[in-house]
Order: sequence, then C-alpha cells, then structure tokens
Amino acid sequence: MVLEWLVVILICAFLEAITVNLVTIWFIASGLVALIVSIFTDSLLIQMGIFVLLGVFLLITTRKPLQRMVNVHREKTNLDRIYGMTGVVTEEILKNKPGVVKVDGKHWSAVSDSDIPVQSIVKVLEINSTKLKVKKVED
Repeated sequence: MVLEWLVVILICAFLEAITVNLVTIWFIASGLVALIVSIFTDSLLIQMGIFVLLGVFLLITTRKPLQRMVNVHREKTNLDRIYGMTGVVTEEILKNKPGVVKVDGKHWSAVSDSDIPVQSIVKVLEINSTKLKVKKVED
C-alpha cells in the first residue's frame, strides 16, 4: 500500500503546483501520515480514515492563518481603489445605453440595471473592461 500512497501524494503535489491556491497541501501532509501508517498496518479503512480526517482537520484549522502568511500584502491598483466609491452621473445612464460618471476626479463609461438621470449619486459595484457597473445611491 506504500506505493499507492506515494501516488496519491504525488497527485496532490501536482494539483497544488498547478493551482497554487493552497488546495491540496493538507492532503499531501495527511497522505504522508497515511503512508507511514501503511507500513505498520494493512487496514485500508484505518489508512483512509487517517488520510481524510487529518486532511480535513488540517484544512479547517490552518487554511486561514497560512493564507494570511502567503498573501502578506497586496498592493492596490488604481482600479481597485474605486470599488465602492461614489460618483456623479454626468451623462444619463439608460438601461441599454451606457452613460458617463465622474469618480475620483475621472470620467468613466458606466452601465446600470436601471435608468439613472444626470447629477445622481452612484456607487461603483464592479469594473468590466473600461466600463463601471454602478447603482444609484438612495437618498
């Protein structure tokens, strides 16, 4: 059963290498423990139980702290800054026709799920290419 656990560990390591999102790293560790256990017992039930339970336990207890360590500081770009900002409609936005809004001193093409008249205050919901998706801020 040692060879099978080595294959499982290598598959998990390959998946982790191609995703780089801390998805299977815990199962690599639990696979190593299951490999060691397989040397001492032939019970597949015990080996699988250790693999699954330890993998899930490690995932639940260490994922967030490990992600904080890996993603130490992410520099915000100019686009990231305008998410959630408010702006003023300078050219009417119609449901099927983009308008223009002024956000952070710059003019942007904007779309919305509803009609928004000029001088309305809007909030930036998302950025699609060079257009902002906005919604009217209710008074």
